[in-house]
Parts: sequence; C-alpha cells; structure tokens
Amino acid sequence: MVPRPPSSDLVSTFAPGGVLRASINLGNPILAHRDAAGGEPAGVSVDLAREFGRRLGVPVEPVAFERAALSVEAVRAERADIGFFAVDPARGEGLRFTAPYVLIEGAYLVPEESPVAANDEVDREGVRISVGAGSAYDLFLTREIRRAEVVRRVGAPRALAALRAGEVHVAAGIRQLLEAEAARAGGVRVLPGRFMVIRQAMGVPAGRGAAAQELLGSFVEEMKANGFVADALERHGVEGAIVAPPD
Repeated sequence: MVPRPPSSDLVSTFAPGGVLRASINLGNPILAHRDAAGGEPAGVSVDLAREFGRRLGVPVEPVAFERAALSVEAVRAERADIGFFAVDPARGEGLRFTAPYVLIEGAYLVPEESPVAANDEVDREGVRISVGAGSAYDLFLTREIRRAEVVRRVGAPRALAALRAGEVHVAAGIRQLLEAEAARAGGVRVLPGRFMVIRQAMGVPAGRGAAAQELLGSFVEEMKANGFVADALERHGVEGAIVAPPD
C-alpha cells in the first residue's frame, strides 16, 4: 500500500519555516558522524531525516550537536523540528517519542587488571563510573546505581580518558565505542554482556501535537518494516545495533 501523503497542515506543523530542521547527535557514532569528504553530518539518523523530509516534500537541514543532551534540548526548545534520541523517562518532558527504530547495547569498560569481571560487580562502594553527561547511560545509571559513584564528563571521549587516566574504575557507554577503544590501545577490556539496552527513537517537540507524533511513529514503523533501517545500518557499516521489533 502506498502511504497517504501528509496533509498540508501536518507538513506545516513539522516544518513551519518550510525546512525540516533535524537535530543530529554526533556523540553517538553508531547512528551519526561527520562525512570524511566534506564534514557534513551523515549516518543512519541523517538518512532517516532526509527520507522523512522527502515524504513531507520539504528540504532537510541537519543541525549537528556533539552531545545527546544538547540535541535533546534543541528539539525541546523547538530550535529543531525532529530529533533522534534514546528513549528515557527523564527526557519525556517537552518531547513526544516514537517507538524505537534501533536497539543498542550499553556496556562497561574496565582496566585490564581490574578485579571486576561482570556487570553486576560494578555497583559497589568505592567504585567510580565515568559517563558522558546527559547521555542515555548517565540517565540510566543515575536511577539505577545505588552504591558506586557516577562521574560525569562532557562527552564520551572525556569519559574514556578518565578511565585511562586512572580517575575512575569503570567507563560506561556504547558497546561498539568501548570495543573500538579497547582495540585502539591495550590496557582496557569490555565486560561481557550488557548493563542496559538503549532504545533509539525519533521525537518531536511536545507542542507539535499528537497527530505529528502519530505520523512520525507511522513513518518509523514503515522504515523498520520495509528494510530501510536495516539497509542504512549495513550501508554505514554499523555493528552492535539491531533493528527494533515492530511496535
């Protein structure tokens, strides 16, 4: 079945200025990065944004941020029209989310000589865990960690650097990113398994209304069902992420 084109009112709701501003979080390298040739944002998130803009019949303007928290705030404040976020209760205010389109594993990185061997051994008295401030991992650990200390750094690279510098005992982040860090230089290892699953979804400012959320949600479900998301993951060489099941 060919999708019904959105009404002109809905197009105006999503792109009141005639351009769809898409908030892109470059802090999640699985889904977005800068193109090596021209430095422009590229990746799965950008592909989805451009396809949604094509459906609306409007040009797309990627608005790139280095951290998730900045990307979220841009949409919440309506400085962007859509965004790509990890779903988390702490981000609900001011936003309307779709169901997830991709699932990503969150993991822990520890020094090679660390006695910690499993995820359930991390939350102990005296343990310091570094994490990118405002990331999905930060929000999750803030709720779940009871005994260890969560140490926030601006961006994932600084969270990893804190572990290398001996300032913390554990670093939390995207499994793929942590595995790349372990492969880059010895002395650290990724704990087996995962401590959380990140549900990556699309979102709009809450003020755009339920109809906008419904249209964006239908788009996400179609992109999962027709293979667009899977093809984008393969095209960009993404490992460590899977297409989310149907809503």
